[in-house]
This record gives sequence, C-alpha cells and structure tokens, in this order.
Amino acid sequence: MLIDSHCHLDRLKSAPDQPSLRQVISDAHARDVAYFLCVNVRQQGFTSMRDKMAEFEQVFLSAGVHPLDVQEGLNTSELNEFVKERKVIAVGETGLDYFYANETKALQQQCFEEQIALAVDVNKPLIIHTRDAKADTLHFLRNGHADKVGGVLHCFTEDWEMAKAALNLGFYISASGIATFKNAGELRSVIRKVPQDRLLVETDSPYLAPVPHRGKENQPAFVRDVAEAMAELRGDSYEELAAYTTDNFFRLFKDAARLAAR
Repeated sequence: MLIDSHCHLDRLKSAPDQPSLRQVISDAHARDVAYFLCVNVRQQGFTSMRDKMAEFEQVFLSAGVHPLDVQEGLNTSELNEFVKERKVIAVGETGLDYFYANETKALQQQCFEEQIALAVDVNKPLIIHTRDAKADTLHFLRNGHADKVGGVLHCFTEDWEMAKAALNLGFYISASGIATFKNAGELRSVIRKVPQDRLLVETDSPYLAPVPHRGKENQPAFVRDVAEAMAELRGDSYEELAAYTTDNFFRLFKDAARLAAR
C-alpha cells in the first residue's frame, strides 16, 4: 500500500467534476495507492477544495498559504478555524520561495512565521515548500520552535546538508517524480541517505510527472512509479519501501486515521 503524501487533486484539469475525480482515485487505487493528502495553497480556495473532497474518506487535507500566493493574503483567524477541521491533518503548504518571487520575500517571511506559530499552537505538522531559501527556511523553523510539531520538506530538491538540518529538527523528507529526471543526480544521492523512518513519497500532482509519464498531467497513480524508482535507488524492494513510507506518514500525521479494512 502506498500514500501520495502531497498532491493537489483540486487542481487536476482532468478532474473538474466528481465523476472524473472518482476515476482518478480509482486509477490510483488500482496501482496500490490507498490514501492521499490533498494540499491547500490558497486560503481562499480551501472551502471549495474541502467540499470537493468531502465524499472521499481516504483523502486527507491541509490548510495553508503557499509562499507564491502570499499576496492574496493570510487571515490567521480564519486559517485557525480551517486547521481544526476533522480531515485537516497539517498546516501548509507554507515556506519560502526566493527563486520565483524574491520581490515578496518580506511578506513570505511574515506569513511563514505566522503559520509556524499556528502549527505549534494547534499541534499539527507543517508542510514546507522551500526554494533558493535554505538558510532562511531553517532559521524560521528553528526560531519558531517547529521541532515541537515537525513536518515535511516536500518535493525535496536541496542538498544533503539541508536534509540533515531538517532531519535534526524532526522533519521528514519527501521525494517526488523529480527523482526520476536525468539531471537529478544530487537528489538521488540524498534519497539514498535519508533514514528509512524519515522518508515519504509524493507526486505533487498535477505537476512534475515522473518518468515514464513526462509531458502528461501528473496523476496520483504515478506515485507508484516514484516509489519503484526510489526503492531501486535505495536497494529496497517496492513492498518494503511502500510499507515504511506508509508507516512514516501515519507517524508524522498523527491525526490521519487508517480506514477499516473492507
């Protein structure tokens, strides 16, 4: 059994309605994907995302504001209510992105600080996006005592030094389809080194489709391809990697409930 620990089901162009979303989830189930974490990036889009996922008990949610969406605003009182909802198991996606939006650096930092504080207050882990902001990301996590709740550096693309620093803060590392790209040698080296009990697997669907699906809209079903590639890198069987990444997910996201066997 696999878990797609980071996807954006509400952003799939191929699933604009419930019947097509049901098919996406069915296709993923056919490839051993049992659970999904649908990640919020715009606070203004949370309620529509929540409502669209309401019928799917195997789909967990997060609530937060992405660093590339901070100009749309962060209402901490409202977000505080969202993160307390039953299916919401994490705060985020939050973090810092100086690669695409260096001009909003100060606002990103403010929103990041506020979301770290919120996560600590409600005792839920963080989902972190970081790009070209290694030192500042670690600074705000340390200063905000994010180690009290932990979290995950999703779609990891940084170096081993960044990974080690995050691991020391109690964070997990999640690998996406980028690990299958030809130019991702350094990332593959990091994936080999991450301790077994701190590794997650994701698609970041609908973005970053893995080999052999490059050029297509990424689907949660493709997390199987990512997992198989990661298992080969680490010298594990697919079954071993699926088992320990699933256990890791439920250990980190303690509010996520396993469904009863059917």
